[in-house]
Amino acid sequence: MANESTVFFEQFLRAPAVTGAVAPSSQRLSAAVCVPVPERGDPVVVELGPGTGPFTAEIQRRLGGRGRHLAVEVNPRLALHLSARHPGVELVVDTAARLPRLLADRGVTGADVIVSGLPWAAFSSGHQSEILRAVVESLLPHGAFTTFSYVHARALPPAVRFRRRLGEAFEEVVPGRTVWRNLPPAFVYHARRPRR
Repeated sequence: MANESTVFFEQFLRAPAVTGAVAPSSQRLSAAVCVPVPERGDPVVVELGPGTGPFTAEIQRRLGGRGRHLAVEVNPRLALHLSARHPGVELVVDTAARLPRLLADRGVTGADVIVSGLPWAAFSSGHQSEILRAVVESLLPHGAFTTFSYVHARALPPAVRFRRRLGEAFEEVVPGRTVWRNLPPAFVYHARRPRR
């Protein structure tokens, strides 16, 4: 099996707007993004755009066999790689925009936590809105949503638009610290209490 970085880079070359980065997220970024995953109870954790699985590994570590972990990956090649590395994760090959239907089809009424590895700044305005709406509809009222943005893209119009929409979709949005030891450096958004 090809290593994680090679698989990821190949997929970036094939579809940069879908993959959104040249390398998988670092362990430090994974730890920062996965902070809201509860270390007790039986939560439902949904992961959007797991890619080759750096966030998946951190979520699995935090869950320790408890709860339910669903991952939604649009790229079949990355999904195949992920399923081989993490056979215990419920993997769905589909678009994140269909998240409410994907959860309903699996008997899940809502997610406690949604963790996103999606490249928001690479998405059109309509696609950003569609996926963010699906996230809000899929979270339980007490739910938490985390995602990240690359430092170099912070001032780009799609990133600015996403940040504004995030503030409209959630009552609380807190930017986390910058993770410099990631390629490229990134910072995390922690969002809570979705606005219905």
